[in-house]
Amino acid sequence: MSRPLATATRPQLALQSYLDALLHEASVELAESISREEFEAAVLEEQVRDARLTRVLAETPLAAPEPTVAPVIAPVEVEFEPEPEWEPELLVPTVPVAEPVQARVEPLVELSAPGSQSLEIPALAGGRPAWGEEPFECLLFDVAGLTLAVPLVSLGSIYPLAGQELTPLFGQPEWFLGILPCQAGNLKVLDTARWVMPERYRDDFREGLQYVISVQGYEWGLAVHQVSRSIRLDPSEIKWRSQRSQRPWLAGTVIEHMCALLDVSALAELIASGAVKHMSLN
Repeated sequence: MSRPLATATRPQLALQSYLDALLHEASVELAESISREEFEAAVLEEQVRDARLTRVLAETPLAAPEPTVAPVIAPVEVEFEPEPEWEPELLVPTVPVAEPVQARVEPLVELSAPGSQSLEIPALAGGRPAWGEEPFECLLFDVAGLTLAVPLVSLGSIYPLAGQELTPLFGQPEWFLGILPCQAGNLKVLDTARWVMPERYRDDFREGLQYVISVQGYEWGLAVHQVSRSIRLDPSEIKWRSQRSQRPWLAGTVIEHMCALLDVSALAELIASGAVKHMSLN
């Protein structure tokens, strides 16, 4: 009984298997056809989209590109310290600078006429000078407390000494105070006290010197403390010295005025001999 069932079902099974194969192939072909159709449709759609986009781009004018604007950067203020001013160093040849010339001192009083010469008249017998034969004018001045009278004919000018700087010279004797530039030239200033009172001279005698009296015909002057006045002397008022072995500059004394009469010519010889002696010792 079982064989007929098997015979009857065999064609059905074969048909079922065939149908299954057909269905499978059909489903594959359907799937392939659907996939191909979808692909073709997608391609077509893409082509249509590209064509439409191309037409739109052709019909629409291209807008000008916006200009590129560089970003604005705000300036930053930076404070710099000022550099010190610098001047180039100029190479200037060294030129010796002359020392300033000291101003010349103007005389306070002219005691004799400009250009006049000293009277070197030999002394007469008895030690009296020739200018002592007749009345003559004298100038009274003080040196360290001693009053001296000098004939005006022997003097030149009176110069101020207080506040003036004398120019020293190297190698000069102690009685030489220095050079005073004046109207007549460079006046050699002498320490008068060293000549008229060497035995009682003190160093403080140099203090307080106020004037310089130039001597006519010589390039030196007498440093004095005070200038008093001028007087007129008669030869009879003078006690003349007959011997001048000591203090040859002292011509005599005036008792009335308590002063010593100075012989400038004798003093000049004494100064000259003292200068020569100093030079020989050096």
